[in-house]
Amino acid sequence: MAKHASVLAVVLLCGVTALAQVTHYVVGPQDVLAISVYDQPELTGKYALEADGTFTFPLVGRVTAGGLTLQAIEELLKKELSNGFLRNPQVSVMVDQYRSQRVFIVGEVRSPGTYPLTGDMSLIEALARAGSTTEHASGEVLIVRPAGMQHVEGPTLPEEQPSAQVIRIELKDLNSGRISQNLQHNDTIFVPRAELIYVIGQVRSPGAFPLQKGTTVLQALSLAGGLTDRGSTSRIRIARLEGGKRIEVRARLDDAVRAGDSVIVLERLF
Repeated sequence: MAKHASVLAVVLLCGVTALAQVTHYVVGPQDVLAISVYDQPELTGKYALEADGTFTFPLVGRVTAGGLTLQAIEELLKKELSNGFLRNPQVSVMVDQYRSQRVFIVGEVRSPGTYPLTGDMSLIEALARAGSTTEHASGEVLIVRPAGMQHVEGPTLPEEQPSAQVIRIELKDLNSGRISQNLQHNDTIFVPRAELIYVIGQVRSPGAFPLQKGTTVLQALSLAGGLTDRGSTSRIRIARLEGGKRIEVRARLDDAVRAGDSVIVLERLF
């Protein structure tokens, strides 16, 4: 019984926390609010904010809501309705449609584009809306956040705005739940394309493969389907460019590979 009670307490706490986060959403132009006034059906309905951040509410008139949180709008309406109209009005304000805030998702995702920023949307939620990352994605995600109140028309990449804040997050940490990153209005989520390595010689499926951080020779061989029956684990070379010159070095299975490396598996001698 105590166990069920503790679980219930956790569920209720999570619900309260989620509600608190939503009521801290700052509304803006074009957002549509769902406003309920207890026992007053003629006041309950959906109200869209106009370009100047205002909307018209019965009895009260013009209400300036742009830049306010949902909780602040509730308090404002309670105050106005209490001013000669209702006694102790109970007001609830939620967002019916998120239209004022947005994020841009570009790079190696299946459905890049502009997406509405809903409540306290997290990075992993945004990537899910964009269809997740493609097989060509690198192992990290960049969030490019414009400096200050800078006007933004579209996606911002780091090289286009040196003053922007760039947050780098490893995909493996995001997918494992070790990191949770909330987003802000006008953030650009950029998933870079992975750099390539090449695996050739005595492997089952030679070719080019995306390089993930920390990839070893053994992992590169696995990407290529493993060795053929004539391949030798003791006769592996790595060809790479250093200082503009091509060099070739002997490789062990636990050696790390670099972007642009060619892992070459030679035939065994006997």
